[in-house]
Amino acid sequence: MDHAIQLPCDGDGLCMKCKTKPPTEETVTCCTCITPWHVSCLVEPPQTIASTLVWVCTDCSGLPESVPSGNATGGGDLVLAIRAIEADETLTEREKARKRQELVSGRVEEEDEEDEKKKKRKGKERTSEDDVSALLDKFSCSFCMQLPERPVSTPCGHNFCLACFEKWIKQGKRTCIKCRNIIPAKIASQPRINSALVAAIRMAKLSKSTIAGPTEVHQYKQNEDRPDKAYTTERAQKAGKANAASGKIFVTVPPDHFGPISAENDPQRHQGVLVGECWEDRMECRQWGAHLPHVAGIAGQSGYGAQSVALSGGYQDDEDHGEWFLYTGSGGRDLSGNKRTNKDQSFDQKFEKMNEALRVSCKKGYPVRVVRSHKEKRSSYAPEKGVRYDGVYRIEKCWRKPGIQGFKVCRYLFVRCDNEPAPWTSDEYGDRPRPLPSVKELKDKKLKDITDITDRKESPSWDFDEGDGHWKWKKPPPLSQKRVETGNPEDRKRSRKFIRQAQNSSVRDKLLKEFSCFICSQVMSLPITTPCAHNFCKVCLEVAFAGKTLVRERSRGGRTLRSQKNIMLCPSCPTDISDFLQNLQVNRELMDVIESLKRKTEEIAEDTAADLSEEEAVDEIEEKSDPADEIEGERACKRKKVDTNPEGVKEAEGAQKEDSPSSTLQIQTSDEDLY
Repeated sequence: MDHAIQLPCDGDGLCMKCKTKPPTEETVTCCTCITPWHVSCLVEPPQTIASTLVWVCTDCSGLPESVPSGNATGGGDLVLAIRAIEADETLTEREKARKRQELVSGRVEEEDEEDEKKKKRKGKERTSEDDVSALLDKFSCSFCMQLPERPVSTPCGHNFCLACFEKWIKQGKRTCIKCRNIIPAKIASQPRINSALVAAIRMAKLSKSTIAGPTEVHQYKQNEDRPDKAYTTERAQKAGKANAASGKIFVTVPPDHFGPISAENDPQRHQGVLVGECWEDRMECRQWGAHLPHVAGIAGQSGYGAQSVALSGGYQDDEDHGEWFLYTGSGGRDLSGNKRTNKDQSFDQKFEKMNEALRVSCKKGYPVRVVRSHKEKRSSYAPEKGVRYDGVYRIEKCWRKPGIQGFKVCRYLFVRCDNEPAPWTSDEYGDRPRPLPSVKELKDKKLKDITDITDRKESPSWDFDEGDGHWKWKKPPPLSQKRVETGNPEDRKRSRKFIRQAQNSSVRDKLLKEFSCFICSQVMSLPITTPCAHNFCKVCLEVAFAGKTLVRERSRGGRTLRSQKNIMLCPSCPTDISDFLQNLQVNRELMDVIESLKRKTEEIAEDTAADLSEEEAVDEIEEKSDPADEIEGERACKRKKVDTNPEGVKEAEGAQKEDSPSSTLQIQTSDEDLY
């Protein structure tokens, strides 16, 4: 039997078959996928009004054109099986649709075998790593059907890979592939990575790994309770931190320190500066040694090298691709008269001062620390707020070329080379040696335009060790030219102990902390992801904007004026989310993971409490029957027996033999075991 092709209505309400927009009364909605269909274009439309309430489209019913059944050979058997599913009153409509799809695709037998295998495995204990790794199955990109890489969440509550999402948008598609809701233009043009999902996926991967000691991933707290912050005095002319003085430097590294800051140089927290750590501003970033200048973008010395750079707005020529980026040097702008905000270039940049420091690091192959600021609006890898440490990079090449404003600028190619994974990836390991990226401006270069090309001619000082499998100093790091005050030696001794204790914290607890609401700071209930990639509880978001309407009616002098739209800013950033608040969609995948984590955490807490009660009972029994007390009692009895029997010298001698050195040695050994 030949069936005509049937198509639903798109996100704008247009029928994809007849290309018209039918009225609401001429459409019917599928009860499974909630997709509208034009009744006139259906081959078998619903016959009664009551049947429209339980109507299922052809996509969900599993009855496509001439699809062979993997379980039933005859058409009559297939129809009878489908009717039996429809007659089963114990099933919901969603379960009926799923069973129909399984029946038509022939997956019933395969699932029966899987159920038998699960029954055989029933009763076996599963480790916490297996439980957490099972959460990976709950996340999948609808395009590539893999675990989302750099996940992006849409307002309709669905998650995709950043690359897949951008490819979909470049094809001219502006609707969600799963629910056909319209994607806002701001999200389509500048998608934001959901940092909560990144951390959750990465830690779930780490728990699945069999390699011990996952030192690459750590979770961080905000700095509200840190002492010795930046401060102002009565001489301050402006409010805030415009005239603030720097607070205490918490790390014990010299100002010209190259490479990562290890735990041995962190006497306060004993963990060092870790990839992904965020600070409120550049002043606080300075206190932890990641990037010392609170205004300049480059930290270094012209004859010594550059230690760190900051991506914070910068030049229009900059390109950020995460694992590598093109960085423009300093200079070329008139900053006389305290013109710190002048963005117009008035002369050429040269390889001198800070630009020369970067070129020295390029020639020597030194590691350069990189911090990104939320002020970098053109990058998808910038943090949502504050300043974030993103690890160490190596400058592979540098050159000069005419910039967008016509004057020459110094350009640097940075490539990431850190042992810890980047904050925007879900990888459980750090970087591996990668080929140099193809830079468009070098590929299509003109000899007269690009000059002073500098490549590294010697082996780099910071390189990957194939034997150890990580990046390290292949040559001795440059000696510091500045003094530093070291911390307490006892703190350095205890640092490794604190690090090991931090690693033993529960992965599940860390995951739940990542899934916290930005308003109530508790684990999210009915999580909502805004277009600006912030996560909130649905109730918290509704309470925050309670009593506010989308438009405000205005009147003046008895006349009714045009209504005005109310601006509703996100509680975490200055993004208008008024349109998003009109139809809040719960992120179902995120909600399932949170509920699963809560349930498993409660089960483990109950098991732990039971184990502790058993251990306490055993300790009480051992204390009541202490062998040391029995030994002392025996000794007292022997002494009493010897004293009360003066005539029995032989008995006394026998008692002395019992208290021989061999028996004393056994008693001492038992006492040592007790301690």
